[in-house]
Amino acid sequence: MYSTPIQKLSGTFNNNFYVKRDDLIPISFGGNKARKATLFFEDINKINSDCVVTYGSSSSNHCRIVSNIAASKGLPCYIISPLETNKETANSKMIKLFRSKVIKCPVSEVKETINNKMQELKREGYKPYFIPGGGHGDIGTQAYINTYNEIIDFEKSKGIYFDYIFHASGTGTTQAGLICGKILNTNHKKIVGISIARKNPYGGQVVLDSVNSYLKSIEKDKLDIKKIDFIDDYVLKGYGYYNKEILEIIKKMLIEEGIPLDTTYTGKAFWGMKEYIKKNKVAGENILFIHTGGTPLFFDDLEGLING
Repeated sequence: MYSTPIQKLSGTFNNNFYVKRDDLIPISFGGNKARKATLFFEDINKINSDCVVTYGSSSSNHCRIVSNIAASKGLPCYIISPLETNKETANSKMIKLFRSKVIKCPVSEVKETINNKMQELKREGYKPYFIPGGGHGDIGTQAYINTYNEIIDFEKSKGIYFDYIFHASGTGTTQAGLICGKILNTNHKKIVGISIARKNPYGGQVVLDSVNSYLKSIEKDKLDIKKIDFIDDYVLKGYGYYNKEILEIIKKMLIEEGIPLDTTYTGKAFWGMKEYIKKNKVAGENILFIHTGGTPLFFDDLEGLING
């Protein structure tokens, strides 16, 4: 896998700020979903599956990347997508470009639709492989254990040690991987997931379940929910909602640092991180923000940024 650069920001916000640029992973616009998908496709290759099924919305970075990698390998790809999020985005246009077949259904019928498609493909003689939405599961968790190890390598080589790691937390696998990486390296960084949609207790519990699933697979002790910093104070009205402050911080980051963020994931999480730091009076610390990608979503937001 690719080790991504860590960039120091010129803005300080009373702390030393760095960004790990996972948006620069050189696979289909990069991001955390590229890290996870790479490992899923290694597994697909290992067990000789010949067809991919996954789940996600029209704006899903995960679906774009899975579609792209499947197309590059000549594998048929089927995406189960909820009718409730049926809007055209840069990602949905690319999914069409990659010739993935999108199957729309109500959210309430997703599980049944996935099962039906998997069974249908098996009857047709395929060996389909299901990738959970967002790259959820132990394989996705492993991707961000690898990332944590990259961060440790950076610290040792540069003599810079991070006190906090912030990131956008959605389905929870990225945060679970970072927490497992911390456990396996036995150190004491504070890993803070800024929720972009889910509320507690559900959001934090999903992260915990992912952590404990992985720890069980390597015969390590379970973690307690008190060890999960899943912050739901900044979700606004939920997934995809943003405010003027988020638009302003996206503009500021692009103009001053040359880093594109988006209103759904990274921009919302960066704003949430700043608010968290103010609220908790964090100062004089080394802070790392993991840029989890989503560059195509930046272009979906461009008109709002110009006119906002």
